[in-house]
Amino acid sequence: MAFYPLQIAGLVLGFFGMVGTVGTTLLPQWRVSAFIGSNIIIFEKIWEGLWMNCIQQARVTLQCKFYNSILALPPVLEAARALMCVAIALSLVALIIGICGMKQIQCTGSSERVKAYLLGTSGVLFILTGIFVLIPVSWTANIIIRDFYDPTIHAGQKRELGGALFLGWATTAVLFIGGGLLCGYCCCNRKKQWRRYPAPPYRVPQKDNQRKVPVPRKTSTSYV
Repeated sequence: MAFYPLQIAGLVLGFFGMVGTVGTTLLPQWRVSAFIGSNIIIFEKIWEGLWMNCIQQARVTLQCKFYNSILALPPVLEAARALMCVAIALSLVALIIGICGMKQIQCTGSSERVKAYLLGTSGVLFILTGIFVLIPVSWTANIIIRDFYDPTIHAGQKRELGGALFLGWATTAVLFIGGGLLCGYCCCNRKKQWRRYPAPPYRVPQKDNQRKVPVPRKTSTSYV
């Protein structure tokens, strides 16, 4: 099977993208406390994630607490949770489909065309996963930046971009590159098969202009 390194690179990047998606979902550093002012002595750091918030005091103790009520959460946080859970499910399905499309896996037969379509489907799902990760990460970053420059919000309630958001952007780039490699492999495989088995040329049907000559029949005569 040609272009074998291309599918290997796409699946490896897809795997790292899935790990990054899980890490972005679970890490609490989506929103971190902003340090505004001239005070250089900081006794407390606040981290806010999708599932919990953490408080680090004097760089010694770290206390984390899960959100008590799901219905009491802001709509933005609920939407981000749902999109990230869908992204994890899509990345897992994409990885399984991509593994089934590998050359060494015989569960789908030995047809190169079927395996190429499986890898192409895996690439599309990885790209969709990147979109589902990019939406909540960019949405949350936009809200943080908007509130940071809002003069009506108290300085103690302002937050900065956390490390989980940067991990989400890096994961999106990895998923896009991995999905693009798998889709490119599928397209290259289709072009190769088209060149190997070109379509038969179209032939114009020819009309038979020859006239049919009647064949005389033999008649039997009787003599008396």
